[in-house]
Amino acid sequence: MENNEELKTEEVVEEVKSEESSASETETAVEANVEAEAAAAEKLEEKPARKRPTRGGRKQKIETTEEKPQSEWIENVVQISRVTKVVKGGKKLSFRAIVIVGNKKGKVGVGCAKASEVIIAIQKAIADGRKNVIEVPIFKTTIPHPVQAKSGAGCVMLRPASQGTGIIAGGAVRSVLELAGIENILAKSLGSKAPLNAANATLEALKSLSTFKDMAARRGLSMAEFLN
Repeated sequence: MENNEELKTEEVVEEVKSEESSASETETAVEANVEAEAAAAEKLEEKPARKRPTRGGRKQKIETTEEKPQSEWIENVVQISRVTKVVKGGKKLSFRAIVIVGNKKGKVGVGCAKASEVIIAIQKAIADGRKNVIEVPIFKTTIPHPVQAKSGAGCVMLRPASQGTGIIAGGAVRSVLELAGIENILAKSLGSKAPLNAANATLEALKSLSTFKDMAARRGLSMAEFLN
């Protein structure tokens, strides 16, 4: 009997030990899995960003679409003509461009330039027009007083007009008045109808305009006395 009891106790002890060993094995397995998952997460965090494939071993540039600020200046090409210059050995062909430059806020200029190509001639004329910009006194969308001016064979007469009249002019004269910002005016070309002469005559006429303040100062009057 005693031998049977000893055998039973030994079997119970072995079962307990086996259960404890299996539990410890499962715990170690769980800990190993947790450590493996943590190591994998660290590797993913440390992994550098994948580079984009390149063509021919060159790095591809990422194009960014940025809106360029628009310039307030407006250019109007009035005339492009072919010019032939006789030189020793033949004729030299070039192009002449006439461009009106303005911002429709009281500033306008006329540019003229020559070049062997049309695009270069236009660019040079725009640069020349911006150098010769003048300020135009505007009174209620029209000019303060009548004026007449000449430039070479061109002669232009300008008259103020009431609201709603519009720009009564044509050719280069109209382009200059539009880009100057004048909305109501009467104009008449009395001389040469060549675009360059007409544009320069219009520019001279606008240069000779005077404001009411300047006229009152010349006469030694105040603005109230001058307007009355």
